[in-house]
Amino acid sequence: MESVRARGEAAIRDVRLLPKAHLHLHFTGSMRPGTLLELADKYGVHLPEALSSGEPPRLRATDERGWFRFQRLYDIARSCLRSPEDIQRLVREAAEEDVRDGSGWLEIQVDPTSYAPRLGGLIPALEIILDAVESASKETGLGMRVLVAANRMKHPLDARTLARLAVRYADRGVVGFGLSNDERRGLARDFDRAFEIAREGGLLAAPHGGELSGPSSVRDCMDDLHASRVGHGVRAAEDPRLLRKLAERGVTCEVCPSSNVALGVYEKPGDVPLRVLWDAGVPIALGADDPLLFGSRLAAQYELVREHHGFTDAELAELARQSVRGSAAPELVRAGLLAGIDAWLAA
Repeated sequence: MESVRARGEAAIRDVRLLPKAHLHLHFTGSMRPGTLLELADKYGVHLPEALSSGEPPRLRATDERGWFRFQRLYDIARSCLRSPEDIQRLVREAAEEDVRDGSGWLEIQVDPTSYAPRLGGLIPALEIILDAVESASKETGLGMRVLVAANRMKHPLDARTLARLAVRYADRGVVGFGLSNDERRGLARDFDRAFEIAREGGLLAAPHGGELSGPSSVRDCMDDLHASRVGHGVRAAEDPRLLRKLAERGVTCEVCPSSNVALGVYEKPGDVPLRVLWDAGVPIALGADDPLLFGSRLAAQYELVREHHGFTDAELAELARQSVRGSAAPELVRAGLLAGIDAWLAA
């Protein structure tokens, strides 16, 4: 495939060939729809039409009922992952999809407690996941690591247990610690000790904030959890002082435009305040979040930004650089990706 396509008089480079890092991808949500159908058939799991139709489900999670429906669909999909072989397949296919989209580094996010009951316990589950990541990385050539995420709907003591486990496996591929699920529930500061454990163990802090809740959610992630990255963070656009704070501290926002629209946070792609964050100097790393439910992967986020926000190829290249800089990739990997970005832009 040619790296440059003609659109009128302008040269439009293929974003799939743009080297980039992927910092916001959830484990079950990375599954291919076809794989879900096969696994559901294998285990006799009845899938609702929202998961079996081949089309992304219509979701709106800005109210309690909508979020419950989203979570229920996610839980049904997760119930189809029951063996180490299923985990290996999911991770390998996620890596293949990322490579196809130009990703050179992927940090996949997972709460191992969700898989522990079917995989022999918490420690075996994490080891199976890490083994799968290591194998997929070798098979595809994709740099790949794990971000362990606690569930804010559970007790903060559970998060501390996960943080200690994450630190224990830092030498096996765990690079960060997160906090996911409905950010409208629970206070960020309730999880401050868990994040302290993770930071003391050398892990980066990347909690979710600023999607379903407003700017205060982002501020709490920064002040209470000392986040170096914020999952989503787009609602910071509503507070100019917070934007300045993010920019000054160099906190990367993992922006997932397709999921913002799919969940009803914004009505249409052009409403996602990408330009507001960009103009304020906030580092941005585009992410796909849950392609299984939202219907698009990493390269599609760059296409969306190009089409609906008018980002030039030079600006897309800078977005890719910001994703690399915000990652936990080793310096040698960073240097290679950054050189590749420059080469893409020079094409």
